[in-house]
Amino acid sequence: MNKVLCWFGLSLLPFMISACVPRGLFATVGPDYQAKPLETAANWQAPQPDLANQVLAHQGDQANLIRWWDRFQDPVLTRLLTAAEQVSASVFDAKVRIEQARANLVDVNSALLPNVDFTTAVKRSSSSFGGSPFLWNQYSTGLQSSWEIDLFGGLARQEEAARMQLESRNAAWHDARVSVAVEVADAYLAYRYCEAQVQIMRADTDSRVESARLAAIAGEAGFRAPGDVALTTASAAEGNRTLLEQQAQCERSIKSLVAMTGLAELELRQLLSSSKERVAKLPSPPEFKLVALPAKVLLQRPDVAAAERNIAEASANIGVQRAKQFPKLSLSGNITPALQSINGSTLMLAQTWAIGPTLSLPLFDAGKRAADVDVARAQYSAAESNFRSKVRTAVKEVEIALVRLDSTRQRLPQGRTAVNGYRENFLAVQARYQSGLGNLLDVETARRYVLSAELAVKELEQEQVSAWIALYRAAGGSWSDSENSPIQAAEVNNRESGNTDPMLIKNNSFTGGKL
Repeated sequence: MNKVLCWFGLSLLPFMISACVPRGLFATVGPDYQAKPLETAANWQAPQPDLANQVLAHQGDQANLIRWWDRFQDPVLTRLLTAAEQVSASVFDAKVRIEQARANLVDVNSALLPNVDFTTAVKRSSSSFGGSPFLWNQYSTGLQSSWEIDLFGGLARQEEAARMQLESRNAAWHDARVSVAVEVADAYLAYRYCEAQVQIMRADTDSRVESARLAAIAGEAGFRAPGDVALTTASAAEGNRTLLEQQAQCERSIKSLVAMTGLAELELRQLLSSSKERVAKLPSPPEFKLVALPAKVLLQRPDVAAAERNIAEASANIGVQRAKQFPKLSLSGNITPALQSINGSTLMLAQTWAIGPTLSLPLFDAGKRAADVDVARAQYSAAESNFRSKVRTAVKEVEIALVRLDSTRQRLPQGRTAVNGYRENFLAVQARYQSGLGNLLDVETARRYVLSAELAVKELEQEQVSAWIALYRAAGGSWSDSENSPIQAAEVNNRESGNTDPMLIKNNSFTGGKL
């Protein structure tokens, strides 16, 4: 029996050595994936923002975009983003998909090595052949093994596809986190903008109410016409109406933040009002320039990286289907020693073993295997098309964010100049009216101009901050493979447990022959 075991082990040795290398024993069919350069313009076309403080310009480098919200220096925003990521269904779903991809990689890797099972059994039976029955006791143990030899790299391509899928899922997890961060940052910005609008409208309403009060007193004394009193009363009512409408909008914004973050509403309200200097104040994002070339910036985006890894996976799947058109070799064997006795006699040892290869040759399948290869190639073309679409979308988002920033930069000074002019005109018209030389309709018209101009400036400031957030998102902000990545966590766990299998925890480059 020892000779059988030695012969069995030695016969498997060359195949086990070949299994340590992710390639076929004879050849590795299918294309070897090579990442292609991004088809983008050499430079950004939209104008870059002019920075007042060049020290703040981190040039859109990925290392400086990580956790971009911390650069706002707004602890309320940071708290909201942290809470939102913990309860986000999209982030959780993306993490589950990573676990599924990791399990798939382990399953594929196991196919590269022999499968060994141990069995043991105890059996007692009674038999009779026309005479007295006899008792038969059996005690058996055994080893069974089966192994598919990867002759043409089908299993190696499966392993390659599984690794690419895991990397794609990890990038998709980062993309989900970035999307949640941008969604919450925009919602927080909308709430602070709403607060600022309420502040402007409250000041305007207070002014209208005071004008109505003074007009009513003057009307009772006979110094103002009833029409003027009615106009000031209507103006005050209109101011209160718009103020109440804006306050309701702020309440809706709070409800949205509660849903996004999972925080209790009372806790959220306390958080939003905890810092008085931040109430009705828009967050201030740090400025930067995209000095890096478009190709470098776009590859920082997790959605673009995920799409590129999907191409690599589709390329490997062509090899998986191609290998099915070639012969398949499997090796199986078993060793089953058994002790048995009849009617209580002395135990006797019976030894059985078997080993042998099985060769399967594809002869006729009515074109199914060839059709599967064509499907895999079509899926590769679709993955390439999706990647190019992602790149075009990414370029568009960066360019649009830059255009928005340039537009608000040019419009803000004009808007502030308009506010100053309208305010001076309002004060002058109001003074004339109070001195008896003007009419109330001109005063209320001038007041509406001031309110409209102030709200327009605040809207421009909100749009500018929103554009900065969009630019952080478009430039791939907050994504880093070393930052809280489930893949990184798995690597740490594997190292701590002593597992150093490079096929499980390392992204090795794959090379193989074509056939």
